[in-house]
Amino acid sequence: MASCSRKKDKFINRNFHAVTAEFNSLYNGFVALDEGKKNLNDAYFDNYWEVLPIERMQVFEDIVLPGQSKNEKFTRAEEKATKAIQKHSMNIGGKEKNPQIDEAYLLLGKARYFDQRFIPALEAFNYILYKYPASDKINQAKIWREKANIRLDNNELAIKNLKRLLKQEKLENQDLADATSILAQAYLNTKSIDSAIIQLEIASNFTKNNDERGRYRFIQGQLYNELGYKDSANIAFDKVIELNRKTPRIYLITAHLEKIKNFDYENGNKLEATELLTELEENRENRPFLDKIYHQFGNFYLNNNSDSLAVAYYNRSLRTNSRDKILKAKNYETLGDMNFDASFYAEAGKYYDSTMANFDLNSKPYRVIKRKRDNLEDVIYYEAIAKTNDSILSLVNLSEPERIAYFEAFVESLKAKAEEEKEKAEIADRNSGLATVNNPINNQIQRAGVPNQPTVFYFYNPTTVAYGKNEFIKIWGDRPLEDNWRWSSKNIVGVVDNAISTDNLITSASDEEKFDPQFYISKIPSEEKEIDSIYKDRNYAYYQLGLIYKEKFKEYELAKDKLQNLLKSNPEERLILPSKYNLFKIYELLGENDEATIAKNDIISRYPESRYANILENPDLVSEKDENSPESLYEALYIKYENQEYAEVISKSEEHINTFDGEPIVPKFELLKATSLGRLNGYEAYAKAINNLAVTYANTPEGKQAQNIESNILPKLANKDFAEENDSISNNYKVVFKFNNAEPEKINDFKSALDKVLENMRYYKLTASKDVYNATTTFVIVHGIKTGTVAKTFDQLLTKEDKKKIKAPYFVVTSTNYQIIQIHKNLDAYLNLNNN
Repeated sequence: MASCSRKKDKFINRNFHAVTAEFNSLYNGFVALDEGKKNLNDAYFDNYWEVLPIERMQVFEDIVLPGQSKNEKFTRAEEKATKAIQKHSMNIGGKEKNPQIDEAYLLLGKARYFDQRFIPALEAFNYILYKYPASDKINQAKIWREKANIRLDNNELAIKNLKRLLKQEKLENQDLADATSILAQAYLNTKSIDSAIIQLEIASNFTKNNDERGRYRFIQGQLYNELGYKDSANIAFDKVIELNRKTPRIYLITAHLEKIKNFDYENGNKLEATELLTELEENRENRPFLDKIYHQFGNFYLNNNSDSLAVAYYNRSLRTNSRDKILKAKNYETLGDMNFDASFYAEAGKYYDSTMANFDLNSKPYRVIKRKRDNLEDVIYYEAIAKTNDSILSLVNLSEPERIAYFEAFVESLKAKAEEEKEKAEIADRNSGLATVNNPINNQIQRAGVPNQPTVFYFYNPTTVAYGKNEFIKIWGDRPLEDNWRWSSKNIVGVVDNAISTDNLITSASDEEKFDPQFYISKIPSEEKEIDSIYKDRNYAYYQLGLIYKEKFKEYELAKDKLQNLLKSNPEERLILPSKYNLFKIYELLGENDEATIAKNDIISRYPESRYANILENPDLVSEKDENSPESLYEALYIKYENQEYAEVISKSEEHINTFDGEPIVPKFELLKATSLGRLNGYEAYAKAINNLAVTYANTPEGKQAQNIESNILPKLANKDFAEENDSISNNYKVVFKFNNAEPEKINDFKSALDKVLENMRYYKLTASKDVYNATTTFVIVHGIKTGTVAKTFDQLLTKEDKKKIKAPYFVVTSTNYQIIQIHKNLDAYLNLNNN
């Protein structure tokens, strides 16, 4: 009992508390700390596509409330450190007599640090420096204090303190390695790469931990690569490789792969590089890293122009189901780029979709790929139309015997496939029986004395579940979990209204119909109107593809092919002239001067009055502003729209739509026309025009804008009910003068007179404007009145002289109801409410 006192400075008391603290609380605390660090390391996933951090610890942004912890092991370590301090501290005469208490504070700071409570950790380390200046742990406390400072973004302060520590103290072994490694992290944070490399060299030489040595050497190699010093980087990676089994295998494998990334494809030994990659692939110990090895194989073959081998290895990398989402994204992106370069734009779009799925939403890489994918939207859309309609038309043009032969072969393939699926189903049934016998659930039932059940629940049998998944994918494809999952494409509106979907036909057909060639033949379009519509859609798709390949992707050969096929397909008259003109420009770009001359002469001779002929005969006009260009005409028409000349805007828009049909400017005219229709004829006309624009030009910016209006704006405008009018609800009233079939000059004269009257009116600051209501009615409106009483007695605000000028009748309406009147053109309904 005498030895338990913390107030007596005696040998037995000091040693009792020192030994008890060290081998009880502190021992258990450090054990918990080590377990927590191991859990952190196991959960941490290094991103080898960027320079690795010096310390393996993921910092989370989550806010931790007082008393909470991210890891119970660190909580236990902190509790043990606190217990050691509270029960074994011997602070006698202002001096600590227990030599283990500084160790307890160090444990306390480390536990808080790894629990990501850096400010409390900093307090613990500072307490050691303040209270125990003679402690043998003083240098460790200084190093850990700077680690906490770095986590708090105090990098300059950490660099200053660590440099002073290295200068003033003679650190050795692990302390020196810890100090220089954390100093390297501070330099990395401040973009001082050269200084970081020097410190990492010292740290890797003095650390006792081979895991750390391998990491420091690997980071050195990464930093040399960032500076462009590939030879120095390879030397650093070789030092990692020399460690072999002394360091984690991930560092070893990635060091090999980083060296291959630095391979000199012009002067290097390609056979040696291939043999190294093959050796890495065939080593059984490297199976967890095959995703990275296959990816590097793909890069190696891609750089050696062996595209088919590159594609094979990228796909093998994807089939490993890697945890590395960036690796998967790079595989998909590279495959997408390869398809894009080969002009397989639909396939490229699919790969880009998969790439985006592996990037964080709204991250910079995601946005880059999103832009690429958006650029492909139109070409995928029109290629789908062209491909589908070409297939249909090829069937339409077959003779009856050819159709029968074609679908008999198709039915035979279906029968063979059905037989194969039947065999798989029988095998699955047999496996299901075996699985039922060995099923642990059934075994439990038997042990309980219950007779064996013939089957188990479907989802308890992994074989039947796997078979069901395969069957679903076989029938429906890979569908996301969402509403309307049966729809194969919800973002493309009306790809081909007349298209025959073979998959849907097979799914909906009975067993007898499915294997009957006549069933499929009966689905081929036969009516002339339907076939003409398919031809029309296909030709328009060809025209759009020609323009897209020419203007957006600079694929002039593809553009030429599409436009030439269009002109051979007896297209509509409206598509012929712009197609010929674009072909002329393509011939010029390809240097095919003879073909360009023929196309030019053909346009001038056959269409002498056209805008294209005028441009070809007077090429100097192209450099000047052409008043008859689509852009100039649109600008002029938009000015008329702003002047409320809606009827003329509608008629001119229709004229220009017919003139420039097929050109990119057309959706702009359509949107301007739809807006003018809404302003002149009201909600119903506007909704109809917007719907037509959204469907017809779905993949243009204007079409997408129309889709947004249809989904989000129109529902808000649909309400026709008038709001109650009183001063407590509304504080904004309008005085409206109505003119029916009046000449514009008369309305303008009235507004000018009203402007002068309002300008001279005392006590009120009012303004006037002119609004078109419909084709026959125009409003002149007074704004700025805040109460209904004043609005209804507006004429009493006028002087006798003013009343002689302002004789027109008026009605009063709130701003809210005026908006409803203009949207729905229901003025008569409003006036019949006896509000005025």
